[in-house]
Amino acid sequence: MQAPPPPSLPELRAIGLFGALSDETLTELVRMLTLVSPGAGEVVFREGDDAREMFVVVAGEMEVLKRSKRGVEARVALLGPGDWFGEMSILDVQPRSATVRALAPSRLLRITAADLDALYRLDVKSYALITLNLARELSRRLRVADGILADFIANVLDSYLARPPADAGPAAS
Repeated sequence: MQAPPPPSLPELRAIGLFGALSDETLTELVRMLTLVSPGAGEVVFREGDDAREMFVVVAGEMEVLKRSKRGVEARVALLGPGDWFGEMSILDVQPRSATVRALAPSRLLRITAADLDALYRLDVKSYALITLNLARELSRRLRVADGILADFIANVLDSYLARPPADAGPAAS
């Protein structure tokens, strides 16, 4: 089986994580990063796993699954080309917070904590740009989650207020 081709500079330029990086830095990233090619249905990592790496979707489709306290697994996100996942394990050094599985054959760039450290030593400006891009995406995701949570709470509250109290009997005439 032939190895998938590395991502091209135009493919990398289209990914927000690499925004504003020079061609030289992008070329170095292609050289130093590992390309991973999960098949449809293949789990990239599981919730609770230890890790110090993230992934960038170059091609394909991924689903993010989160297990509830009752053990029910729910899809919380779909990711496609240009998206990335797993960055929390690099930033907060905690176990994986979700499971990620390929829905279609995919091409992913693996970025380890050691890769980011090497980039820091090579080009601190590029390292800072990537870190800022990570922070911007985390902020965007938090805003979306806040909106979803606010809508959920409002819907539950509306439903609760619309119900008559459980101890209320028929109205007296």
